[in-house]
Amino acid sequence: MPDQVENLLSLLDLEPIEVNLFRGESPADSWQRVFGGQVIGQALMAAQRTVEDDRHCHSLHAYFIRPGDPKVPIVYEVDRSRDGRSFTTRRVIAIQHGKQIFNMAASFHAFEEGFDHQFAMPDVPGPEDLPSELDMRAAVVDKVPKSMRDRFLRPRPIEQRFVEPPSYFDAEKRDPLSHVWFRAVSPIGDDVAQNQCVLAYASDMTLLDTCIMPHGVSWMDGKVQSASLDHAMWFHRSFKADEWLLYAQDAPSASFARGFNRGNIFTQEGVLVASVTQEGLIRPTGR
Repeated sequence: MPDQVENLLSLLDLEPIEVNLFRGESPADSWQRVFGGQVIGQALMAAQRTVEDDRHCHSLHAYFIRPGDPKVPIVYEVDRSRDGRSFTTRRVIAIQHGKQIFNMAASFHAFEEGFDHQFAMPDVPGPEDLPSELDMRAAVVDKVPKSMRDRFLRPRPIEQRFVEPPSYFDAEKRDPLSHVWFRAVSPIGDDVAQNQCVLAYASDMTLLDTCIMPHGVSWMDGKVQSASLDHAMWFHRSFKADEWLLYAQDAPSASFARGFNRGNIFTQEGVLVASVTQEGLIRPTGR
């Protein structure tokens, strides 16, 4: 079986087709629309390809405009907004069928020393003490429609271990707090840009789940229509995406069919390496 992380890295390795233009593909097993984390990771890679090697992304701000079509390539157009002495700014537009599906602004910074502080990592069980996501899914797969079981149990490039078990079915109302350990399932290497793109991909996997927790619904029960609307991310310190990282997530507010979510990402040693925010559509379907 092909290595899932190799497939992910290949997915993020865009084809240059012209100056400032890149083409990305979607996995053959994509479902009805392109996964948002894929577009974020590919857009970040497109921007990084136009930046000097000594500058790395410190923040990105993105909007999802239309659903992505997994059957056709995505073209990424990079605007070289500014190359300054300390910061480099890029704007990326993702295009399918002649229309924007996504846009992103990203800023890159040359390393420099400065003040340093961070919040402490939450005190939660470590990944070694938690069941794997695959084991948790296998325990409930009989409740999944037969047509979806292969997808539900398919190997994934990112391994997750949940401190608070997810409610795939029969969700109960609970506080909008979630802690998830995650890592790439095989080695990635030391390339900073590649690790950042993998983290950007993974940052969209569970964040939107947090804002539906107080409402007693799940993605599997058909009671909510969901979609990511925007995504912002800040890279604070160095990390390896193939080592365990803790995603501490909360959702301060949901209103007007939108949910607002936040996340801090820590190494297993407690170092805060990234922060994320996202607003998403969470429209009740009335089923």
